[in-house]
Amino acid sequence: MRTTLRIGTRASLLAVTQSTWVKNQIENAHPQTQVELVKITTKGDKILDVPLAKVGGKGLFVKEIEDALLTGEVDLAVHSMKDVPTELPQGLHIGIIPARETPFDAFISNKFDSIDALPQGATMGTSSLRRKSQLSALRPDLNIVDLRGNIDTRLRKLDEGIYDAIILAGAGLNRLGLSKRITTLLPASQMLPAISQGALGIELRQDDNELFKGLQFLHHLPTAVTVAAERAFLLTLEGGCQVPIGAFATLEGETVSLTGLVAEVDGSRILTDTKSDTAANAAALGTTLAQQLLDQGGKAILDEVYKNNA
Repeated sequence: MRTTLRIGTRASLLAVTQSTWVKNQIENAHPQTQVELVKITTKGDKILDVPLAKVGGKGLFVKEIEDALLTGEVDLAVHSMKDVPTELPQGLHIGIIPARETPFDAFISNKFDSIDALPQGATMGTSSLRRKSQLSALRPDLNIVDLRGNIDTRLRKLDEGIYDAIILAGAGLNRLGLSKRITTLLPASQMLPAISQGALGIELRQDDNELFKGLQFLHHLPTAVTVAAERAFLLTLEGGCQVPIGAFATLEGETVSLTGLVAEVDGSRILTDTKSDTAANAAALGTTLAQQLLDQGGKAILDEVYKNNA
């Protein structure tokens, strides 16, 4: 392992926290190596006054970091896997996937202990079409309002009474030491997570074999298998992170089970199914399930979403 490494990371508190965790793991495993964080502002970080679904394009939170990786400005990048497009620039790969944090969404409210407990017409904050569609199916009476900004900003808006409740990824709250703010985690049966939610990905140059070998201690095979199934599902649907698509895979022994979802934004129609296969066939499982949902009407739903957000 070389003596100095530079990690490319978004400048948000959560991204820096995640990258600092990777930095500490590397320095503990390789005491001769010093790791520096290089903070990079991405397009998604700059545009805060428009819903992400309207911004368009894939890679909103990774492209500038990948550019720095390709030019050699940084040696590796740490991403939230849910932000990473399924197709990467030539010369790069997600070489290492550490163990996953909780994949589930967190319901947060200062007044109510569950979605069911919210009063008629309560104001719910979320910027995710995936969450909006599932919330609308569960509680069509709710007033669902866009919510952008970092985690602290979103929590502050809740505390100011702008929202009765908000939904955030549980993983981010846990990583920032804010687990006490979680009122309840929503099971996949109630709110299917985003693809790869809770998982980190370490992106490398494909020709950097030395670094790839040096970071193998961080790779968690069960997480990599389930993420492979979920990302193959997303790839087949040709979806980004801001479309009403969800998927969640589990691994029991050598069997992967994958549940996938494609939904109308207003929750009026939700297509979902579950299939299983061997761990070795995780990617093929994702492809098969996605094609099945496309054939059942998912293609028409997604075409309409893309048209409305064009």
